[in-house]
Amino acid sequence: MRSTNFTRVSEFVFVGLSDLPGVQLPLFLLFLYIYLISLAGNLLIVLLIIVDGSLHTPMYMFLSNLAGLDVFYSSVTSPRLLSDFFSDSKAIAVHHCITQFFFFFSFICIELYLLAAMSYDRYIAICHPLHYIAIMHPKICAQMVSAAWIVGFLTSLIHTLCINRLDFCGPNVINSFFCDLPQLFLLSCTDTFINILVMFLVGIIMGSGAFSMTLIPYIRIVRTIMGIHSHHGKLKAFSTCTSHLTVVFIFYGTLVSTYLRPSPTSSSSGDRLVSVMYTVVTPLINPIIYSLRNKDLKAALRKSLHRIGIF
Repeated sequence: MRSTNFTRVSEFVFVGLSDLPGVQLPLFLLFLYIYLISLAGNLLIVLLIIVDGSLHTPMYMFLSNLAGLDVFYSSVTSPRLLSDFFSDSKAIAVHHCITQFFFFFSFICIELYLLAAMSYDRYIAICHPLHYIAIMHPKICAQMVSAAWIVGFLTSLIHTLCINRLDFCGPNVINSFFCDLPQLFLLSCTDTFINILVMFLVGIIMGSGAFSMTLIPYIRIVRTIMGIHSHHGKLKAFSTCTSHLTVVFIFYGTLVSTYLRPSPTSSSSGDRLVSVMYTVVTPLINPIIYSLRNKDLKAALRKSLHRIGIF
């Protein structure tokens, strides 16, 4: 039951990463550098895949979507984080806060399903190479990508609608630098049992579904690779999966530590460090991992630089 004897707050106030004056400028420069490199790296991957015909394959179609998604993903939180370093008031209107959460959580869910689609792509490429072109048809790939975006937005919409049932009547300080479910639950003066139940149910149903679709193909991949007699053949097959697996472990590890745990009673600096990892650092790590270990992308970059006379 909602209580009517309270005054709703109209805005929240972020604590930010640090309130020490001496570290504001170094932190601002650090996160500005990370954000710009993240934008440049992901946009470069998207551009290379678009302009280079040799990269017009299902794997790179998924990768271009992942890179484009990381541009949106980091842009939901990083610009606000940067502006707050030199802002006297770190206030954000409640409806703006909920909007930020909607897009932020949408992009998390979309990435989960894109990673699952990329696992399936690797499974077909390694376990059924002769049927790869027929199975991973461009139309099928486009449908998989569209489904990831649609399901991601719908999943986030469920949580957003549940947040709208909550009342916030003080305190209004968010011990973080962006709006997320755990922090909003802490500030609500409405019983959050339904929200927490929905979070766990949706997490178990949708999250475990995405995780299963990511993990099961790799079980089959490992079995297939172990059946390869050539040591060189095994290494070559594993090398096509290591970049994707690294991204999967990092992404799922930070999400589990944030969402699939008991409801917090307070928000600590450790929570903020985890938040930094999956909101700011992960979009930077993805292009680094894929570009450093991908010969096709490096060859496409050299070709593009040669065309414009730089290399």
